[in-house]
Amino acid sequence: MTTQRTSGRRKQAFAAAAAVAGMLALAACGGGNSSDDGGSKTGAAGFDAANNKVAQASLVKKGGELKFVSAQDADFWDTTRGYYGFMWDFSRYYSRQLLTFKTEPGAAGAELTPDLATDMGQVSADGKTYTFHLRDGSTWEDGKAITSQDIKYGIERVWAQDVLSGGPIYLQQMLDPKNTYKGPYKDTSKDKLGLKAISTPDAKTIVFHLPTANSDFKQVLAMVTASPVRQDKDTKAKYTLHPFSSGPYKFESYSPGKKLVLVRNTSWKASSDPVRKAYPDKISLTISSNQSDMDQRLINGDYDIDAGQTGLGPQGRTIALKEHKANLDNPISGFIRYAVFPQSVKPFDNIECRKAVIYAADHVSLQTARGGPIAGGDIGTNMLPPAIAGGEGQKYDPYGISGANKTGNDDLAKKALKACGQPNGFKTTIAVRNNKQQEVATATSLQAALKKVGIQADIYQYDGSQSSGIIGSPSNVAKKKLGIIIMGWGADFPTVQGYGAPLWDSSYILQSGNNNFALIKDKTIDGLFTQYNTALDESKKTQIATEINHKVTEGAYYLPFTFERLLNWRSSRIANVYTTNAYSGYYDFVNIGLKSTK
Repeated sequence: MTTQRTSGRRKQAFAAAAAVAGMLALAACGGGNSSDDGGSKTGAAGFDAANNKVAQASLVKKGGELKFVSAQDADFWDTTRGYYGFMWDFSRYYSRQLLTFKTEPGAAGAELTPDLATDMGQVSADGKTYTFHLRDGSTWEDGKAITSQDIKYGIERVWAQDVLSGGPIYLQQMLDPKNTYKGPYKDTSKDKLGLKAISTPDAKTIVFHLPTANSDFKQVLAMVTASPVRQDKDTKAKYTLHPFSSGPYKFESYSPGKKLVLVRNTSWKASSDPVRKAYPDKISLTISSNQSDMDQRLINGDYDIDAGQTGLGPQGRTIALKEHKANLDNPISGFIRYAVFPQSVKPFDNIECRKAVIYAADHVSLQTARGGPIAGGDIGTNMLPPAIAGGEGQKYDPYGISGANKTGNDDLAKKALKACGQPNGFKTTIAVRNNKQQEVATATSLQAALKKVGIQADIYQYDGSQSSGIIGSPSNVAKKKLGIIIMGWGADFPTVQGYGAPLWDSSYILQSGNNNFALIKDKTIDGLFTQYNTALDESKKTQIATEINHKVTEGAYYLPFTFERLLNWRSSRIANVYTTNAYSGYYDFVNIGLKSTK
């Protein structure tokens, strides 16, 4: 995931709030008037009332306008191209898939459920063939039935990267890893049957033929890229301006960078859709580039939710924690912030030198640099987010990062330095994006801690927009001797494959745009990913995910900083609000409604 969330493949729609020293004490103690915790005279549900649980579900009503605001527009509203997290969440208003995420809070929200499909599908014994049948009554916004051919065509658009660049390509990787299909706009085959890995025996049956089994294939079918697109409504690159709706809402108007308005799709039938309740009559999204003004208008009640889920900015956060705490939720996001050690840069090819940095670091100071316990997150102790199956949170802490060594352990660091043949320390460089305030702060904290044990670290700041060619280039990392890279990551879909494969699987090492910064080439880790991909039993997959995390963490390739937290605002006007692991701690937008005034 990339841009505002991390340096990875999915463009992020939310980032940690900036670290502001003046309000850290306020954040650490929870802030302000504790009497606001359980609600307020304005009808707010209470602090953390929607964090992994549903706030005020009984008060939700039909009708009204739900008002979103965001500091930026989506990258694309085209279901093939969108890669911002909030776009994926918001798109459920106007797009459907064979499968989608459950509309439940917390971990249950990351479980899959049938959407356009009648059930969870039939899978062949070898895990390579998936068959789905479509529900009755599912229609486009003009009333025409959604067909299996529409779903196939929507998926085929992923292959048209020259025209529709920007979105994830997991479907291409799993269905056509050799990329033999040229996409719907360049299909010159005589039969015009399109992607051979998908067959449509009739209008209500679709069959997927994977060349190699992958147990997360259903997760990929729940991604927005698997949405149907009707061929006669495909306007190619212009489709982002007005996607044709398969959901309960349709585009009424859209001014890029300014405002999007959705209204009811009168052809949508509730009986055909077990997921969406479609409470509001209208849904608007206003783009406001001024963070302080946006936060103040949220607090004033002009808007209901920050669609980008960026968390309140420093000024808004201070006001809200002090005066409106009952309107706030503080979920753990699906992100981990960390430092990573490229093994191509000596002496980090030696595990003991990597451990020396881990032990020398002051983990409380790093947490403070990220924004403290509320705005930054819990101290990170390993490399798998707690919300992903197999994640153990702070229970798994092999280096005592949140325990005995949380402020650093110079004795253990010096012992590790001696073991790696560098008893007097060494020189290295910390690479950090210059447009990420918290990252620069963590680099400064780490630099000071390392100096105490003889490790002299220079800080190299670079343009974050150039990440793929600077830290994403292994040759450049080695040339510039960037021994420590500060970064973060969130999952494209909520499994160890969706989170960890680009970071830890050796087959994902690239010469440009690389995200396996540590250059991990571990046959055991690669083998565990192969086992995971072919395992069909969920408990076995969870077990393998835990094993992968243990191998990565024990390899000391990373120094985790925080399991990131968000501080998000919900207005007093809305009900049926909850955070979900499906969208990395976001609110699940799809069934939020306004409150009844009765």
